[in-house]
Amino acid sequence: MSDKVFEVTYSQQGSSVNTDSLGMREMQARVYKKRNSKKLLVKAPPASGKSRALMFVALDKLHNQGLKKAIIAVPERSIGRSFSSVKLSEHGFPYDWYVKPENNLTSIGSDRSKVERFINFIRSTDPSDNVIIVTHATFRFAVEDLSDADFDDTLVAIDEFHHVSDDTNSVLGEALRGIIKNSSAHVFAMTGSYFRGDSKPILSPEDELEFDRVTYTYYEQLEGYKYLKSFSMNYKFYQGTYTDAIHEVLPEFIDKKTIIHIPSVNSGESTKDKYGEVDAILDVLGTIQGQDSTSGLITIKTESGKLLKVADLVNEEGRDRVSNYLANMSGLDDLDIIIALGMAKEGFDWPFAEYALTIGYRSSLTEVVQIIGRVTRDSSNKTTAQFTNLLAAPDAKDDEVTWAINNTMKAISASLLMENVLAPNYRFKPRTSPEQVSKGKDIYVKGIAEPSTPRTKEIIEQDLTELKATILQEDKIREAIAANEDTRNINFSLIPRVIATVYPDLSNQEVEEVRQHVMVDFVLTHAERDKENRSLIKMANKFINVNDLNIELIDSINPFQSAYEILSRNVDAKTLRLFLKVYDAKKYDFTEEDLKILFPQIKQFKQSHNRNPEKNQDDEYETKLYYARVKLGELKRERDNGRF
Repeated sequence: MSDKVFEVTYSQQGSSVNTDSLGMREMQARVYKKRNSKKLLVKAPPASGKSRALMFVALDKLHNQGLKKAIIAVPERSIGRSFSSVKLSEHGFPYDWYVKPENNLTSIGSDRSKVERFINFIRSTDPSDNVIIVTHATFRFAVEDLSDADFDDTLVAIDEFHHVSDDTNSVLGEALRGIIKNSSAHVFAMTGSYFRGDSKPILSPEDELEFDRVTYTYYEQLEGYKYLKSFSMNYKFYQGTYTDAIHEVLPEFIDKKTIIHIPSVNSGESTKDKYGEVDAILDVLGTIQGQDSTSGLITIKTESGKLLKVADLVNEEGRDRVSNYLANMSGLDDLDIIIALGMAKEGFDWPFAEYALTIGYRSSLTEVVQIIGRVTRDSSNKTTAQFTNLLAAPDAKDDEVTWAINNTMKAISASLLMENVLAPNYRFKPRTSPEQVSKGKDIYVKGIAEPSTPRTKEIIEQDLTELKATILQEDKIREAIAANEDTRNINFSLIPRVIATVYPDLSNQEVEEVRQHVMVDFVLTHAERDKENRSLIKMANKFINVNDLNIELIDSINPFQSAYEILSRNVDAKTLRLFLKVYDAKKYDFTEEDLKILFPQIKQFKQSHNRNPEKNQDDEYETKLYYARVKLGELKRERDNGRF
């Protein structure tokens, strides 16, 4: 069974792919304006041109800012080719990007030799030794043999920066912080993700505040394309083994340029036989005609008689020749389908790809972004792109039903977040007079709080996407979605709890200011717009004019209602009851942070109703306040008795 989670339509403006007199795209020009920054963090989606943006900045630093060397560190060898030599002068830039072949350390060679070559590069006095390409691993190992001062007058550029963790166990992260603190190096950090999939920050908040930031949104990228007009995200649930279910989705992708991502062998969706899974998929596609000895591509004849060229990146035998073919292909007819496991996600360029079929839940939101990025490149062969997630449907008879339910909810919350990432970014402002009319990205909302401090202003303007990611990765939010929890519990308890946890320095007033802006953002992103009159938005089952928005209306809406509706349509009643049973026991399991949020709400309830909250089967919110008050009373008694 399937359900389209969302579809976003774009206006095909062409602004993100057109170039200026220096050969720069819109995003690259935005970054170049910040070229004098000593510490620069660039967040931009796949295919936006981050690699070339770095080239422009690095060349200016080498020629005009007194730096002597530029180090480009990438997470995988395959990504190194994105930084190959290119004649930028042919497109208007005053300098060319040139990397000496011996300074591309992402080629084949032993790790030890690459470390030695990197150290020799750092210590070289040859002016032509000015650019080097290395992997994160080589950089990490080499730093152990170098001092921070060795990086003076050097640009250190870290590609795919989400691979660097603020975790103290991250050697690379520690090395980078040492270089920042103890040398005159400039740092250029880039990422195609707006959040870490493991919920850890790219940098500590304190570190990141020191960086100048350039953010180019996914929406800006896709809105500025020439050809791609829409992107959609779907679920499809299956029971049994996924190889038996693929034929149900076959009509959707058999005639599209497709990347099939099979599940990790360690996942519950895997049969534990990855080679057998590939064979089963090939059988679903059609009849094998043969395999090319040079390219390694497999030819499949479909039921309609069409011949498909299929690349198998799962089997280790022959993978190098397949990868080499993919790296050098250029024509639309060179390839039809890729079957991959852990590959073809980042650093891979196949602009013709238009459909991504991913089997199983992906724990990393970063990975989801990277997969989607493979099919959202602009190309004349497509007007639409689609990401379909094939998920194992929770089965009440399954011994691992809790695992399946949790994975389902994580996948659903990931889709909600992706909708936020891919949809337009609005600026919400208080509406204080009738003359203030919402237009474009400026939305006026009656009663919404104006940021009262520079801290909340900064969070609202720069951190909402990361904050929404954290909210949607919170277990209690997922539980609330699955249990269709009371709207007030979600809006006034769970969401502010996450905000207070992420930003412990905020006062209650500041938390509320951020909460209101998060709520409006969530609700408007998921709101349905009238097809004929775009100023009309469907909220609380009725259409209202965008100029009539007010915070009271926003706060009365469950921002995740659409997720629950998708869930309820795609599982039977018995399984839905199972969801409720799994999560119901967790409703009143309060943390200290929960109680801090709920305590003032208990006081407000008593003031408004002239009584304490009670158990009320018709009011889940009041019941929650009741149990929170009971818990607070228990803690007070324990404290008074000297138990803590």
